[in-house]
Amino acid sequence: MSIQFDGKNLYASMVGTEHGLSEAEVTEGTSNAAEALRRFRAAADAGTYGFPDLPFRTGDIKAIGKYAAGQKGRYDTVCVVGIGGSALGAWALDCGLRGPHPVQKAFSKNNPRLVILDNVDPTFIGAALASMNPKSTLVVVIAKSGATAETVATFFVVKAWLERSLGSGKAARRIVAVTTQGEGDLYKLASASGYPMFYLPKNVGGRFSVLSAVGLVPAALCGFDIAKLCKGAAAMTSLCWSENLEENIALNAALHHWLVWTRHGKPIQVAFPYANGLWGMAFWFRQLWAESLGKKVNRAGETVHIGQTPVAALGATDQHSQVQLYREGPNDKVFSFWTIRNHADAGRIPKFKTGLEAMDYLSGQTLEHLLDAEQRATAASLTEANRPNCSYLLDKLNANHIGAFLQLLMFQTAFLGEMLDIDAFDQPGVELAKRFTFALMGRQGFDEYGQRMEAYEQKRRA
Repeated sequence: MSIQFDGKNLYASMVGTEHGLSEAEVTEGTSNAAEALRRFRAAADAGTYGFPDLPFRTGDIKAIGKYAAGQKGRYDTVCVVGIGGSALGAWALDCGLRGPHPVQKAFSKNNPRLVILDNVDPTFIGAALASMNPKSTLVVVIAKSGATAETVATFFVVKAWLERSLGSGKAARRIVAVTTQGEGDLYKLASASGYPMFYLPKNVGGRFSVLSAVGLVPAALCGFDIAKLCKGAAAMTSLCWSENLEENIALNAALHHWLVWTRHGKPIQVAFPYANGLWGMAFWFRQLWAESLGKKVNRAGETVHIGQTPVAALGATDQHSQVQLYREGPNDKVFSFWTIRNHADAGRIPKFKTGLEAMDYLSGQTLEHLLDAEQRATAASLTEANRPNCSYLLDKLNANHIGAFLQLLMFQTAFLGEMLDIDAFDQPGVELAKRFTFALMGRQGFDEYGQRMEAYEQKRRA
């Protein structure tokens, strides 16, 4: 497993003193990085945060693998019902290990497709159900508690769809649940219904759960090697506990991002993968970065309204839709290129001759070389315009590297939360809209929020 972080284009020597880091800033910041590592390691060792331990839970990994092996050849579709961290991780893994939707190889019972129902748009849900055969679909419902309105509503739509075709008894055997052991309404429902269950550790939040049963159950059912995925993540975890900045990629990257964001005014983070297989991970990263680092208060209770808005762009596609803004618009962004050194297929361009110079120079080259040239050219173009950017280079796009990169990004986020002195593991800002929704949908116990919604609507009508 080989992943490298290149922060050279974040420095003043490349993008100027207004927008770039000085060596002195980085040297000064290393003490904060060291303290961030110490604090987070202490909290993880105390069991407060559980994601670093996930790749080492061999019992869980083997149990999931054994269950998936028993289902192999029985279904041509795995349907995930979940939202946010209960869905984005599965998409990131499927996209990375089989390629982006919809250009994956033909599906079969030995290569089941993954359908993720992560929204309550009725047209989307209807179309998704119409695309699946209930007689050859396995449903995975994922929720930490079972109180998420979108997941509950969608699950009962899907459950009824199964039962219309199979009857309630057979339908129940087509459902597996991922939830918190002994807690929450999904656990109660699954227990009463006899669904097989896999558990999310209580100290692992949704956006940090991709290497738990939340991501591993769908991945294993799709035929992915989850042991290799976790092996790569385990190797990265060992590096992430190192006090050596050159060895600890996540801590080094967090230090650089903290400095360029807070010292040089870059409130927008552009994740810019130059590989379609990493596109799903870019959307998973948006939630990770936004929910973890966007906070109203710091740990001292002071109002800070801190946050860096994550944006996903795809290279080379978005060179033709976004780079105009990135190079000539407000200089308020930092760019993180995600690149692959060795693609599974170089994509040989056939030799040809048209007599047209604007075409013939590409004869006999490879798409891999062209994509690499596009990324390097974009980095150079942004750097000339004094736009700070950095790169993460994965040697290959496989289970080992994907597991390692996911773990790197989670550690990087946790370390940055410590440097900012905020709680990177809560998300109080999402709760009010949930409670308003409960009130609007008639859930008992939310009358106060119904009154607040009515006051809001009256104000709009005034």
